[in-house]
Amino acid sequence: MLKSVLAGLAAAMLATGAARAAGPAVSVSFPASAESKALDGRVILIFSKDPKSEPRTQVTPESALRNPFVFGQTVDGLKPGQAVTLGGPGTFGWPARNLSNLKAGEYTVQAVLNRYETYHRADGAVVKLPPDMGEGQQWASKPGNLYSTPIKVTIDPAHPKPISLSLANKIAPITPKADTPYIKHIRIKSERLSKFWGRPVYLGAHVLLPEGFEAHPDARYPLMVFHGHFPDDISNFRTTPPDPDLKPDYSERFHLAGYNRIQQQEAYDFYKRWTSKDFPRFLVIEIDHANPYFDDSYAVNSANLGPYGDAINYELIPEVEKRFRGLAQGWARFTYGGSTGGWEALATQVFYPDMYNGAFAACPDPIDFRAYTVINLYKDKNAYALQGQAASVCLLYTSPSPRD
Repeated sequence: MLKSVLAGLAAAMLATGAARAAGPAVSVSFPASAESKALDGRVILIFSKDPKSEPRTQVTPESALRNPFVFGQTVDGLKPGQAVTLGGPGTFGWPARNLSNLKAGEYTVQAVLNRYETYHRADGAVVKLPPDMGEGQQWASKPGNLYSTPIKVTIDPAHPKPISLSLANKIAPITPKADTPYIKHIRIKSERLSKFWGRPVYLGAHVLLPEGFEAHPDARYPLMVFHGHFPDDISNFRTTPPDPDLKPDYSERFHLAGYNRIQQQEAYDFYKRWTSKDFPRFLVIEIDHANPYFDDSYAVNSANLGPYGDAINYELIPEVEKRFRGLAQGWARFTYGGSTGGWEALATQVFYPDMYNGAFAACPDPIDFRAYTVINLYKDKNAYALQGQAASVCLLYTSPSPRD
């Protein structure tokens, strides 16, 4: 009798453990009404405890350790109506490693398909990557990506229930920014990058014109090149006072309430300085060079990205100066940026020394990778275990002092 009871308990414990290990199985598919052809890409699955907004909009660096929970799985040739199931050993996530780590409770769940395309590069590599669609490599807002309508679910690790999601929605194309009297937009096809990637590749720039640009058609101007992450327009420039009805937000990054109001005030103050009588007159550009890997190319030539440095400096910059009356001389150009932009500003000055007369770098990324945080990428065997030189320790023993 005792043996049968123990056997039953063991079986129950094993069943519960198996269910807990498996977690909920989530089936994701898309209908032919959303896309008629088979798709490659990455299915991104988001579970959120915050029901106030779509889970796909909640994935930020500031929220990475708390909420939401994000999981992913790559798909190749997924056909309309065909389902892929997430939840097995190939579905990894963060901050929970897999679906079985989700705690019991109420969640809002949503799925997104970040679409990949196949590139046949000039170096012979064939790669599947997500193309930038004008959004700066943001999968949650990338035009053409499919996503499901958020639904509420109850997670019970002891009794997991299957979940089915339909990617019936498609993110719409981005409306190009309109030109204004001060801000213009330019987009060119790069012959160098198009040759490398095996398809047309475009570079863009947002141009800030000096006060009096139209009133002085014969004037020519120096060029200030801002480097950094993807800009959707000239940043921190506002021709109107701050919105008095703007509801203050809270910045997780700076732990500051009302940061949006501060941004609007600073942008308006910059406009007033820019148009003041004694402010220097020059052109400013912010460059859009998002690519299939990231929201910016680091503005240098790369084995993986191709000749982005040459494309920016030998194709985009001359076209900007041609259209907007730049002086087009090395002494009349300089670069600036912070963080990644600081690194790019320095790299541009180093690799193209005759094209620029200075670089203003604020808090740049590591200038080389011999001390990338605590890692030497050129010599260290891995980034997870520190290997120092062997040290000998000499212990010196002294007898206690009579006063001790």
